[in-house]
Amino acid sequence: MEHDEPATTTVDGEKNPASATRRDAPLARTALGTYRGVAGERADIWRGIRYAEAPVGDLRWRRAVPLTPNGSPDATVDARTFGAVNPQEPNPAVRLGPDVVMDEDCLFLNVWTPPGASARVGSGDGLPVMVWLHGGAYVLGSGSQPFYEGSNLASAGDVVVVTLNYRLGLHGFADLSSIDPRFESNVGLSDVLAALGWVRDHIAGFGGDPRRVTVFGESAGAGLVTALLAMPAAEGLFGRAIAQSSPVTSMYGTERAARVAGLLLESLGVDAGDPARAVEAIEKLDGARCSALTSDLFARVPTDWPGTIAFAPVVDGDLLPEYPLDVYRARRALPVPLIIGTNRDEANLFKYMKSPLMPITTEEIERMFASMAAEYPDVVLPERAQVLSAYSGLKPKVTGLGVARDVAFRMPTLWLADAHAHRAPTYVYRYDWCPRMFRLLGLGAAHATEVPYVWGNLGATPRDITFLLGGRKHGEAVSQRMIRRWTDFAHGREPDADDDWPTYDSGHRPVLRIDARDRVVANLDGDLWEAWGEEPLSFR
Repeated sequence: MEHDEPATTTVDGEKNPASATRRDAPLARTALGTYRGVAGERADIWRGIRYAEAPVGDLRWRRAVPLTPNGSPDATVDARTFGAVNPQEPNPAVRLGPDVVMDEDCLFLNVWTPPGASARVGSGDGLPVMVWLHGGAYVLGSGSQPFYEGSNLASAGDVVVVTLNYRLGLHGFADLSSIDPRFESNVGLSDVLAALGWVRDHIAGFGGDPRRVTVFGESAGAGLVTALLAMPAAEGLFGRAIAQSSPVTSMYGTERAARVAGLLLESLGVDAGDPARAVEAIEKLDGARCSALTSDLFARVPTDWPGTIAFAPVVDGDLLPEYPLDVYRARRALPVPLIIGTNRDEANLFKYMKSPLMPITTEEIERMFASMAAEYPDVVLPERAQVLSAYSGLKPKVTGLGVARDVAFRMPTLWLADAHAHRAPTYVYRYDWCPRMFRLLGLGAAHATEVPYVWGNLGATPRDITFLLGGRKHGEAVSQRMIRRWTDFAHGREPDADDDWPTYDSGHRPVLRIDARDRVVANLDGDLWEAWGEEPLSFR
């Protein structure tokens, strides 16, 4: 989805060498050294900044170790190219960026600021900071993806933007502690904490205000956001949060994690009763083999157990002490203002990509509910007819997509919002906008389709067909409003933009419906509340 760029700029906003003038390379001075970045057309950019020790050698499958100053703060560090990303199987739907390098040494972040922001250090007017956690089902993605190029967001919103890589799949979200305690749980989650710690300690050197940090993310990244709000270890690292399509309830206990670890050993042909050989086999795995095993388990687990995923944060009683939704409902989550929402047609993307990730057929959905009933005989599940009442008049395939969307994304979001609204200001949205081409393709407002609008990057992939049948003018207006709402929120203001967007506890559960024309709708999800009820449903 790429615009034709003017001859004087590149796609990431940097000045073309042929352009008439260039600003000097921006410098950011921190206790870890002075970082030399790139003066872009719309923003200053620093790439490939290490935020934790390399997770290799003795640190593989162990929690992130924060960096400590061990050299001269006057040393200059080149920060003009992206760092390596976590090894992963290529996926045509997830472009990782140009000249991408995969390596387990992947704990790097990137910073965008309005031009000259780093020169204002010490002036007392540090800018709000927005830290992005990318999606990808905990197995794909990076902070260098073209969709997340931060120049437009930083300049339009007058904010500092940070993206980061974290460990994925087998490297980051497989809890292998059931095999041997040398393997620590939630190492990918620990990476995010380490990155937020780096922001707290060093972002002032880039012109950011460490007291005004908003963490935001989509899909798996939003799952990390809603997990952070339930973690004591995250207290004080951010003051606001935005969760776009969070799989709130797709986090499981150690028993289910041990099952995935057992499947890993099975794939390796190792007997679980021989822990020494199991440890040896795991430690011999290289990045490419880990990526292949990640893909195999990613496909197998939701096929064998519909409604679950292989890799996710684990409720380990330690870093993630409790199930996040339990913490929200007990009103013990961090008292952080929150924007949270989902897309109207979330499940359509998974159908379009033929992904096993979500149960969308009647058979798979029936198996999912049967498994829930078997695992939790004391939990009263809503009657089948009660659930289906929210989808009356729809064709069976459309009903399946609706049920999958709501059990995975919409209802967990609503259950969380309803609880967190008693703890801190909480704003709920539903993203409905889609151009005519997406309607024709059957995508609608599918999962992740809002991402380029949040970033102002309409056209971040080649051969874009989004506006082939029109709609660009409306799309650009949608993007401008979303950027304004998200960045107003980061500045500490209410995300009202041009209308009144009330908090979710203000009566009749108001929801902002984002479309060609935004509108606040009272009790937009009333039929879903009636059908699914107030008691959260999930695997544990």
